[in-house]
Amino acid sequence: MKFADIIESIISRKIVLRLGAFGLAILLWVFIVSSEMYEMVIVVPIEVRNLSEQKALREEVPERAHVRFEGTGRTLFKTFLLKRFYNNFKLVLDLDRISDEYEFVLNDYFRLYPRKIVIPNEFEIRYIEVDSPREIKISLDDYLVRTIPIVSKIIIEPIPGFVVVGDTILDPLEIAIAGPKDIIENITSINTLVDTITDVNTDISQSFNFELPHQQVQLSHPDVLLSIDVQALSERIISEVPVSVTNIPLGYRVFVSPHTVSLTIIGGIDFIRDIAPEEINLTIDFNSQWDPNRQFYEPHVKVPISVIDWQDLSPPNVELIVTQGNN
Repeated sequence: MKFADIIESIISRKIVLRLGAFGLAILLWVFIVSSEMYEMVIVVPIEVRNLSEQKALREEVPERAHVRFEGTGRTLFKTFLLKRFYNNFKLVLDLDRISDEYEFVLNDYFRLYPRKIVIPNEFEIRYIEVDSPREIKISLDDYLVRTIPIVSKIIIEPIPGFVVVGDTILDPLEIAIAGPKDIIENITSINTLVDTITDVNTDISQSFNFELPHQQVQLSHPDVLLSIDVQALSERIISEVPVSVTNIPLGYRVFVSPHTVSLTIIGGIDFIRDIAPEEINLTIDFNSQWDPNRQFYEPHVKVPISVIDWQDLSPPNVELIVTQGNN
């Protein structure tokens, strides 16, 4: 395509757009200033009233309806522009006499109860009919409240050289949920939204929203506070850790030599700093490990849960001296 053709194409498109905008403006102006009667479909909020405190909605009720109104061009245009600023422009569904299920045929319902169509006096328009939805089915159940535990679905990924110490602390630990009985009875816990926090090198205290189990469930708290202890990774040598022998049968006396050993633990720097030797469990199970022809044994090592690992047990084996006699 030649350059001149490209320029001509651009100019022609601009002319078409301008003519279209001009025509739309003329049409809109005629519509606004006109005193002729027109029909327009307007989106109107739906409000549910008089739901018993002992009942709950099983299914969500549509929030809006498409309603056809009649009025002059200027009044319809005014309504279209200003309706969002008026709380008293709505359709009302009254559940006062409903005990279980009921289907509202909206046009029949509003024909019988025209006062349930709430139109501000400023809007000089006339209701004609509801275009959609035509029907709304209401299903009620007993209202139930119960307390369930919160489960964290937050994954923490510290940077190299740092580690999460201890469990995630949730505040609160439990939450009250409320809603239809047949839904609430089947909910045993509630999860936080799934999230992953990466490149962490400091403590975290942050609120997270919940994964709502059902649209008709209400929660006593909108979110939960998660607190997580993140520390620099370090090592510490702990000496004089006692070795004990378990499951010694009657008639035997057992001595351990040496009776204490040392080892290196790995974990968060602040956490391992405060660990005492007695918090590390070194045991030999006499019932399952002892052999009369064997002299040295390797203890079983159990460290506190937040210790990442241990190494360098010294000495790696201890001697069991077994005699028969009174315990």
